[in-house]
Amino acid sequence: MGYVTRIVIIGGGPGGYEAALVAAQLGAEVTVVDCDGLGGASVLTDCVPSKTLIATAEVMTTFDSSYEELGIIVADDTPPLERSARVVGVDLGKVNRRVKRLALAQSHDITASVTRAGARVMRGRGRLDGCQTAADGSRCVVVEAADGTTERLTADAVLVATGARPRELEDALPDGERILNWTQVYDLDELPEELIVVGSGVTGAEFAGAYQALGSTVTLVSSRDRVLPGEDPDAAAVLEDVFRRRGMNVMARSRAQSVKRIGDRVEVALADGRVITGTHCLMAVGAIPNTSGMGLEESGVKLTDSGHIWTDKVSRTSAPGVYAAGDVTGIFALASVAAMQGRIAMYHFLGDAVAPLNLKTVSSNVFTDPEIATVGYTQADVDNKRIVANVVKLPLLRNPRAKMQGIRDGFVKLFCRPGTGIVVGGVVVAPKASELIHPISIAVDNNLTVEQIASAFTVYPSLSGSVAEVARQLHTRKAAEADLG
Repeated sequence: MGYVTRIVIIGGGPGGYEAALVAAQLGAEVTVVDCDGLGGASVLTDCVPSKTLIATAEVMTTFDSSYEELGIIVADDTPPLERSARVVGVDLGKVNRRVKRLALAQSHDITASVTRAGARVMRGRGRLDGCQTAADGSRCVVVEAADGTTERLTADAVLVATGARPRELEDALPDGERILNWTQVYDLDELPEELIVVGSGVTGAEFAGAYQALGSTVTLVSSRDRVLPGEDPDAAAVLEDVFRRRGMNVMARSRAQSVKRIGDRVEVALADGRVITGTHCLMAVGAIPNTSGMGLEESGVKLTDSGHIWTDKVSRTSAPGVYAAGDVTGIFALASVAAMQGRIAMYHFLGDAVAPLNLKTVSSNVFTDPEIATVGYTQADVDNKRIVANVVKLPLLRNPRAKMQGIRDGFVKLFCRPGTGIVVGGVVVAPKASELIHPISIAVDNNLTVEQIASAFTVYPSLSGSVAEVARQLHTRKAAEADLG
């Protein structure tokens, strides 16, 4: 019997369990060490729970914003003078029970898949032993089980995929009841009456929009000039306008300094001296990588100034035989990227064909209402002269299907190279933008031209017709530039 390569994976999130599946399929002996349950934060406390909550909020928003325009009559006992009152409510306790049930079921499904593939799953906390590689090139991983026992595992390669945790401010520590981080909101049985969300990045914007849709009065505190400062500025402007129109109090250029609980209320003190109050506060001020106490630097693994693990394009760290994937690397905080990093690591170490990670083909989505989906080069890249590209933006208001569905907000934007017409990026702001971005992702990944996109048939009427229409406009512009040239 030949030698079997031993792989130890620390962390069972998307980076870890996807790597385990690949390594097992390629014949390695795989052990996954995880302390919370396979799926990691993505499945148990972050992506799956939040998007399940948002699914309920999405139904509420669609109903509230469109039912009158679409001619839907809701019969209830609301007195005539209060016809504008909300006619649909939500049982948050029931919503959160569903959230937790689905997350746990997904975790169990992943565990079953990994086990079925032949990998061993250990419940415990893993760390490198702090030593350099052994004479045979192997590494040692120390696993501390929940019962206090310790086991040492020998590995030919180690993948660190321990993720990240919510960042906490010293003067705004969560208590799990009134001051919350995004992992604690699913323990609420009643809808927050007045919710203050601190942080206007993706997490803050998603939760602010969701709770507003569910019926909370929401104040969004942003230290930056606008909501979603890292996203396409046109897209962020649309979303902020929608937030304000729906009654959200968006406080720009307002930095939270401290959060205090006073009885059944919270007080948020701002840096300029103002104080705002509410019944609950959600802190969404970023994440910290789970790298401390893992023997990484002692084992030769280089960390960045932010505490993330440095990796190259095939997920290698600075230490031989040690790879890393997911949020712990600080690349993109996306489950899809974590999974790809984990797969690439295993393909690379086990000698299979592998392509380096290409972040310019990554599609991402902000699950607000409307959603914001992006891929490839951005408006910032064009504005900062990192790439020369033609840009066309088409509002969804011109789309016949959008008119039929009562959709008023959103657009499709494409970026293409001036000479060749090759599509290099795109932005979609629309309901289900996460589904509409895929044809643009295919175009970016395969160097398709606007002419090819424009010549493909689309269903009439459809929102995807706007993608083809933007491509036609860019193709026309390219042809006009050629004539001028």
